[in-house]
Amino acid sequence: MSYKFSTQTERTNQSLHDELIAKAEAMIPVLRERSNSANSDRRIPKETIQDFKEAGFFKILQSKKYGGYELDPHTFSEVQIRVAQGCMSTAWVLGVVGIHPFQLALYDDKAQNEVYGDDPDTLVSSSYAPLGQVEVVDGGFKLSGHWQWSSGSEHCEWALLGALVFPPEGGAPEYRTFLLPREDYEINDTWHSMGLKATGSQDVIVKDVFVPEYRTHKQSDGFNLTNPGYEVNKNDLFKIPWGQLFVRAVSTPAIGATKRMLELFIEGANNKASSDPAKLAGDTHTQTLVADAHAELDAIETVMFRNYDVMVDQAGNQGGIPMIDRVKFRYDASLVLEKCLGVADKLFSNAGGASVFAGSEIQKLFLDVHTARAHVANNPVNFSRNYGAMQLGAENTDYFV
Repeated sequence: MSYKFSTQTERTNQSLHDELIAKAEAMIPVLRERSNSANSDRRIPKETIQDFKEAGFFKILQSKKYGGYELDPHTFSEVQIRVAQGCMSTAWVLGVVGIHPFQLALYDDKAQNEVYGDDPDTLVSSSYAPLGQVEVVDGGFKLSGHWQWSSGSEHCEWALLGALVFPPEGGAPEYRTFLLPREDYEINDTWHSMGLKATGSQDVIVKDVFVPEYRTHKQSDGFNLTNPGYEVNKNDLFKIPWGQLFVRAVSTPAIGATKRMLELFIEGANNKASSDPAKLAGDTHTQTLVADAHAELDAIETVMFRNYDVMVDQAGNQGGIPMIDRVKFRYDASLVLEKCLGVADKLFSNAGGASVFAGSEIQKLFLDVHTARAHVANNPVNFSRNYGAMQLGAENTDYFV
């Protein structure tokens, strides 16, 4: 597939982009130092969240009206990759929480103002599975439900929660995301996992809470690019379909984590003796494994950033990004974990006996990457079928692209 660009693509703000990348790189040693205690505590330290606020990481995709930078998504993902080289759990929380300002910019401005009006640094968590029970009432909805996997929720003052709205007159249900303040939900400490231990992906419980209409976001508006937030947020950045960005927030951390695994593998190979007098670095199998890992990681990043280039270039065009491209890009994003797992499994399998003991960093990363694969957005099966079917003349069946 070839792509034609209408203009030469450039960074939204190259100097700010470079500054944010430098800040992320400088944090890598600190994040590694905090990683073990974060895993033990099963949550990201408050100090790290504050560091990210001061660095401006949560503002990368936030609207300028509410203190954000409105940078292109390249910057966000490049920061996330570097953070993951320090701690994948931390990068996961940055991705999930840091992507929400983009969705908030699509909401009615009244909702945006309620979240950011008094404090532009306010953070929002989420759980998008449609597990809520909804009753349509005057002016909005009554919402109840129990959601899982709300990463970073204990650091946030608001939550985005998914549910289906069944029209009173009958017909097909409509998926919406409901925006609730912290006093309207409970957080249940349930996060005991094999990997991504520090993400604090707790359960969220809501009991018969009123949510006004303006604090909901229709999936159909996100898909059709008819978001009410366009009344105040005019940047073509927000014409990139919301679904395209969220799915990358939960796949990109695996790139940085797998890069770190490769670094550790190379360090180990240069410091271990194999069965012959030579170092493992002199073993041809080890050499091939390292070369293949580098090539695969390079290919993963190249595809992601190429797709961003296309989306940034075409988002403001009449008609926006072609549907076949949106479906292809969604499928590409779902493959990131599969490809990272392929690299991670080979590295771990050949890393030697020390990797199986508690406290091994390469083992922790291996478990983190495998845990990330469990997220529904990182399962390519349905996305491959949809893309293949469209190539054969069928209509798109995915509305989160």
